Amino acid sequence: MIKPITDFAKQFNASLNWDERLIVWKENRYFLITGNMKRLLNEDFFYAGTYLGKVKSEQFFPSFSLLQMISEQQTNKVYVDRKSAWLFICGRDIFKRGIVRAEGAKSEGSCILVLNEFGECLGFGRLVCGLDREEGAVAVKNISDIGDFLRREEHR
Repeated sequence: MIKPITDFAKQFNASLNWDERLIVWKENRYFLITGNMKRLLNEDFFYAGTYLGKVKSEQFFPSFSLLQMISEQQTNKVYVDRKSAWLFICGRDIFKRGIVRAEGAKSEGSCILVLNEFGECLGFGRLVCGLDREEGAVAVKNISDIGDFLRREEHR
């Protein structure tokens, strides 16, 4: 049942060792709950525990809570400076010069989490070039960031 979540985490070289009984699924949405909550939960719930993400058109879309949980492990991630963090949450890609530190995979095509200077996960992207390339190149293509929700609201 939790295969979409574990497969997503594997893209970042992370593994989630959760008790599957504490993952509940409702209308293509996944939630992580506690043992006490499990006993109280009925079939007709709308939201419970920590929202992990949803499956839409056979693709998993993670929540930012899940991304933060993954980022707390030894995984593929880059830490960016303040200016790059702001540009990333505005939907922009990350240039090599904005990366302060990198952990995990550093090769082209790897999925990578983007964290600010405080270790807060801002979203994720894909490395479009190795991190050993020249300074002026785009290093991380933005796939999803925490500013997406606000940008969607702007169009209403």
